[in-house]
Amino acid sequence: MNYSQVTSCICIPKAILLQPKTNWTSSKSGNERRAGHWTHVPRNVNMEGLRSGYLFPEISIREHEHIQKNPNARLIRLGIGDTTQPIPDIITTAMAEHADALSTTRGYRGYGAEQGNMELRMAIAETLYRGTGVKGSEIFVSDGAQCDISRLQMLLGSNVKVAVQDPSFPAYIDTSVIVGQSGKLEEKTGKYSDIVYMNCGAENNFFPDLSTTPRTDVIFFCSPNNPTGSAASWKQLKQLVDFAKTNGSIIVYDSAYAAYISDESPRSIFEIPGAKEVAIEISSFSKFAGFTGVRLGWTVVPEELKYSNGFPVIEDFNRIVCTCFNGASNIVQAGGLACLSRDGYQAVCNVVDYYKENAKILVEAFASLGLKVYGGKNAPYVWVHFPGMSSWNVFNEILEKTHVVTVPGRGFGPGGEEYIRVSAFSHRENMMEASLRMKKLFR
Repeated sequence: MNYSQVTSCICIPKAILLQPKTNWTSSKSGNERRAGHWTHVPRNVNMEGLRSGYLFPEISIREHEHIQKNPNARLIRLGIGDTTQPIPDIITTAMAEHADALSTTRGYRGYGAEQGNMELRMAIAETLYRGTGVKGSEIFVSDGAQCDISRLQMLLGSNVKVAVQDPSFPAYIDTSVIVGQSGKLEEKTGKYSDIVYMNCGAENNFFPDLSTTPRTDVIFFCSPNNPTGSAASWKQLKQLVDFAKTNGSIIVYDSAYAAYISDESPRSIFEIPGAKEVAIEISSFSKFAGFTGVRLGWTVVPEELKYSNGFPVIEDFNRIVCTCFNGASNIVQAGGLACLSRDGYQAVCNVVDYYKENAKILVEAFASLGLKVYGGKNAPYVWVHFPGMSSWNVFNEILEKTHVVTVPGRGFGPGGEEYIRVSAFSHRENMMEASLRMKKLFR
């Protein structure tokens, strides 16, 4: 669910992202900063609560600066989780054929259902949710899981209390800030006052202590987790579902990396009895099928999920989708359907296996240096511990001395300090070369 990693934001000028906070309100002295015409429209106060600059564009800025200083260096990008292997041709052929058909009278299609092509919705249910009771009518096809996070926040509104894993994917927190759920940022702790941060570190096997977790209305939970790479067990998810049911909470479950699970860990929250009464699940074709730039995802909203007044949540989400979205591209949905065909599914699984082998190479490289390494088995991310060190300092040292881009753990929340996340999304030769450079640096 780190999905496309807001690559559309990478072009934001450095001057805008890094400028110091400025008091733009008028002052008695008349020395306020003005440039050109000002409207009388106030800025959304929630936007003022965001940290300056989103994590991944900030990394791109530092990467660009490094390239300017070291123009001859061969940079290896293991930071932003963007896929690198070609999409299997059985899938691209299906998209190309659909696109070609649009130029004919018989093949032309205009608007489709906002909820998605029913054939694709049924294929998702039958292929990825077999045995869980999830129906095609409960699946809403979208342009990506990250977009669906925002739509769900619109659905939930500002008057709910949310909990997030710490560390966690930044979009859960940032969208909470934008819709007004977060309270004030506490500079000392790096946390927002009205968000509950559930510690999910190595000391508790990357699963929160629910006995000490206060009740919230909404629980954002990602498994396999981005950034730690940890997948929750059936027993752990049963505890989470029971916890939500006891507290009357809704779980927003992010399963974007489910295809990478290599053990008996559940691939969906709906494998747990009772989950359809307390959970929504978002997922994506981005990391499963290499659709980071193609854009296709889905959200499951069960019919059994009800608000406190008994009204079905699915009806409100359907209204949100119909109001704010005209449906995913019909060309892309043709590609999604091809992914779920027998041969297409095998082809994308082969690509997933390629990335899993990359992750194994990274795990072995860092472990050989005596470092604590997590993830890499059930997710395409490796989570490496550098005790007592600033994660941004580690990031900078690796970039400057090895020309390898990683991600500082602090960018995923206070619980990510002392860690870096390393992505397995790259070509095999890059994995081997990056491993050699790391060994030279830290040996």
